[in-house]
Amino acid sequence: MTTPSDPASSVAPSANTSTNAHNDATVTPFAALSAPPAPAPAAQFPVSKEYIAFLNASLASRSPQEILEWALVSLPGLVQTTAFGLTGLAILHMISSIRKARNLSAHPVPLIFIDTLYHFQETLDLARTASSRYNAPLQVYTPQAHMTAASFEAQHGKELWKTDPDVYDYLVKVEPGRRAALENHAQATITGRRRSQGAARAAIPIVELDESVSPPMIKLNVLADWDYARVWAYIQENNVPYNALHDRGYKSIGDWHSTAPTAAGEGERDGRWKGQEKTECGLHKDYFKMRSTFLAAKKRKQAEAEIVLVDEPSSKKILAEA
Repeated sequence: MTTPSDPASSVAPSANTSTNAHNDATVTPFAALSAPPAPAPAAQFPVSKEYIAFLNASLASRSPQEILEWALVSLPGLVQTTAFGLTGLAILHMISSIRKARNLSAHPVPLIFIDTLYHFQETLDLARTASSRYNAPLQVYTPQAHMTAASFEAQHGKELWKTDPDVYDYLVKVEPGRRAALENHAQATITGRRRSQGAARAAIPIVELDESVSPPMIKLNVLADWDYARVWAYIQENNVPYNALHDRGYKSIGDWHSTAPTAAGEGERDGRWKGQEKTECGLHKDYFKMRSTFLAAKKRKQAEAEIVLVDEPSSKKILAEA
């Protein structure tokens, strides 16, 4: 399947990899092309556990398109956060089809992309293509105060994903994701998670209440009961643009440093964080725990810096006396 040319390609990074693109001072940072946040919704959605259970029972037999139809008219503050994996792309196509059927003038859901600064160039290219194809303005969120990997590494050091993976996840994914939700007054977010992906996702409901944030948010797992084959078939049947890395053996695609092709017989997400027990990037973990971990690490780093400053004069004095 071929991906149509992107009208926005004239401003696309020209480097071959996302690492180069995000470090090249001559290239327009990807986040500079971001659309503005959505306005505040007029209503607040009820989030009691009893009501969530009722919704799951009611939606269990509905198609993804019907679930989206319901969500678009029932959930105020609804957004879609995606890294343009196959599931997110299928959902984006479904939303676009609903828009056309209703003759809506604008894409009905804010489209949010968390740019960690370490995405593959193929992912950045796809984000532009999908945004253009479906006429969906793309909001791009990067780590706080950073739009390039070089800037991020100047403050936090190189390969933070190795030295402190939890802090890395918080800085490049969790905090930008939370900021995106707050700035868009989000009360519900559409995710690309599916039960067939296993691990923490194996038993996810269609409508999920995330109480790790305040106020609690709804996560709408539209394709919760679809497997990889079904999603791939939808992509092919509907000529949905997809990441070129899928044609090179990648099934689940994240940051370039923690993503590998999936070998025969491996699970869909086995190419992520190979050799580690890790199965989630942080976006779907407990927000308050992730934030606490980050703050504790920040405090340790500040304490270590203070120790160095205290010891430094003594060292100079010793050298001078020698």
